[in-house]
Amino acid sequence: MISATELGEALAGGNTRLLDIRWALGDPDGPQHYLDGHIPGAVFVDLETELAALPTPASGRHPLPDVAQLQRCARSWGLRVGESVVVYDATGGMAAARAWWLLRWAGIEDVRILDGGLPAWTASGGALATGPETDPEPGDVNLASGRLPVVDADAVARWQGVLLDARASERYRGEIEPIDPKAGHIPGAVSAPTAENLDADGRFRAAEDLRERFAGLGPGPIAVYCGSGVTAAHQVAALAVVGVEAALYPGSWSQWSNDPKRPVATGV
Repeated sequence: MISATELGEALAGGNTRLLDIRWALGDPDGPQHYLDGHIPGAVFVDLETELAALPTPASGRHPLPDVAQLQRCARSWGLRVGESVVVYDATGGMAAARAWWLLRWAGIEDVRILDGGLPAWTASGGALATGPETDPEPGDVNLASGRLPVVDADAVARWQGVLLDARASERYRGEIEPIDPKAGHIPGAVSAPTAENLDADGRFRAAEDLRERFAGLGPGPIAVYCGSGVTAAHQVAALAVVGVEAALYPGSWSQWSNDPKRPVATGV
């Protein structure tokens, strides 16, 4: 994480690339939100086209992108070797965490999430820019996949550790399902809604609170899924805050629920 105050200092010192990941389920207007007001110097990143491959029922709504395509995008954002990267959104890091996870997975070590996102920046007195920015000079980063743990549907079906479902609890229980073909959850998964990682101001809760939140989950490794692999990355980030490594199931419920061979559980 990086605070708004720390971000201001980092930007003043240079050598920091800032990425705006304005995206939310059901809100396709991220590019317009960016034009209406963004942190000066930020580059807009489109989650649907740059941080995910094309959706299919077999792979889910936000499959991991090909690493060569991700590298082309990262270079178009101006990412350079040895440069720090900060990602933000306006929804508590729910979308920005996808960029954080992907860039770490692809080998960029110094990536941080702006804690509290754009609201925290403006609350701290930070200025906003409107309209488009000048295109950055092309970057030179070299990316390679596999730097963070990933699991597929078969591995999840055999999972011997803790499997966390990061969706809202009513979706976990199968009471509602607004987008995927079946309601419910992966059998054996534990409900751990991503929204509970944040405080009332949309910032990540203190490390001791997060440690208490994730305590007592049971022994063994941790894997996380959500609807389509986006907000699950937020859960991975929250666990990283307390020093716990977790694997991401990118296909998540959007892949699992489209496969008639996969069992579905409901209730608690």
